[in-house]
Amino acid sequence: VGCKTPSEEKTKELSVNYKKIELDNGLDVVFHIDKSDPVVAVELMVHVGSAREIEGRTGFAHLFEHMLGQETKNMNSGDWFKIYRSRGGNGNASTSVDLTSYYVTLPSNSLELALWRYSEIMLHPVIDQKTIDVQREAVKEEKRQRDNQPYSRFYQYLKEYLFSEHPYNYPLIGFIEDLDNSSLEDFLNFKEKFYAPSNAVFVIAGDIDIDETKKLVAEYFNEIPNKGDKPIKDYPSEELFKEVRVKEYDPNIQIPALFYAFRTPAETDRDSSILNYISTYLSGGESSVLYKKLVDEKEMALAVQSFNIEQEDYSMFAVLILPQGETSFEDLISEIEVEIDIIQKEVISEKDYQKIQNNLENIYVSSLGSVSGISQSLASYHNIHGDASMINKISEIFRSISREEIKAAANKYLNKNQRLIMEYLPETKE
Repeated sequence: VGCKTPSEEKTKELSVNYKKIELDNGLDVVFHIDKSDPVVAVELMVHVGSAREIEGRTGFAHLFEHMLGQETKNMNSGDWFKIYRSRGGNGNASTSVDLTSYYVTLPSNSLELALWRYSEIMLHPVIDQKTIDVQREAVKEEKRQRDNQPYSRFYQYLKEYLFSEHPYNYPLIGFIEDLDNSSLEDFLNFKEKFYAPSNAVFVIAGDIDIDETKKLVAEYFNEIPNKGDKPIKDYPSEELFKEVRVKEYDPNIQIPALFYAFRTPAETDRDSSILNYISTYLSGGESSVLYKKLVDEKEMALAVQSFNIEQEDYSMFAVLILPQGETSFEDLISEIEVEIDIIQKEVISEKDYQKIQNNLENIYVSSLGSVSGISQSLASYHNIHGDASMINKISEIFRSISREEIKAAANKYLNKNQRLIMEYLPETKE
């Protein structure tokens, strides 16, 4: 009685210490010391993704990732990849609906190189017609490759149906015709608006000396001009979602899929964390209720996966099932309804509650198992929550969630009249 669970002990041990400063130009810089290995993870995260684009001018956030991740005025295209690989490092860049990230992990004696590289993105970007034309073609090729991958289209379909007004419904990669029809001035305006220091965070985690690192940061980042305040988000609110049943097609698949989905609250909403409990309860491992019932016992499905895709303004909760044999979608829908109905009417058992809590704690611990994971988490929490200290609050939030709250969230968000049922089929439209 009164003993802490193993997950609680792990979480206590993994409390992340950090220090944050703000430069005169508005750039927030976060430092985390970890001297267990002679490596450093550096991340520049800009608070812009496809959701901050406007109609007719989509695809800019992703195109900028291509342009600025490749070259600057003092670094030729492809050179950065060669340099960090030659030093035993690894890195990349990525774009989501809410964020654009540039990141690398290197031996700690290469820290200054990384600081110079990422200051170049904001200080000396190459945004000219030639670079835009080259990277636009690269984006087109990337789209062709994505479109030919099995099950690559469902995410966009979910967004299109769940968001009718919010720009979350735009393709992450944008509409190619928008990229073709946009002018150089459009791209320069996008850079001025979103690539300002006040709209970014720079995180340095690993084997560092903070005082020395501060001096280097000042040397490389202080001269970046202040472009004003953080851009104000302006998007239309969504009406309450009403049940929709649709069919969509993917010529690259052989096994159809069922998606049973809902529009859910923002990542910053406590209910979003509660929905992670429900997702884990339904299909978090082979002992979860849907997996055990549909895959093991009834052999109705080849695979079952539920997921809560957390986003800044609204999130998406979905159950994905691959049917086995002649199992109908209607039978699968009925089975999902049974399990959701149970958690809407009854609190889950204490045993299931503890199992889910431990599962979520382990995921959290794993995410902080490297300096790169810590740097990414600090940057994301800073931008989405406006508070990097959330890195040390997530486990506390999970542990504070009650079984009654899980029941209440299921009743609030997982109702039949608010669901999207999508049949994802291998046939092509005639």
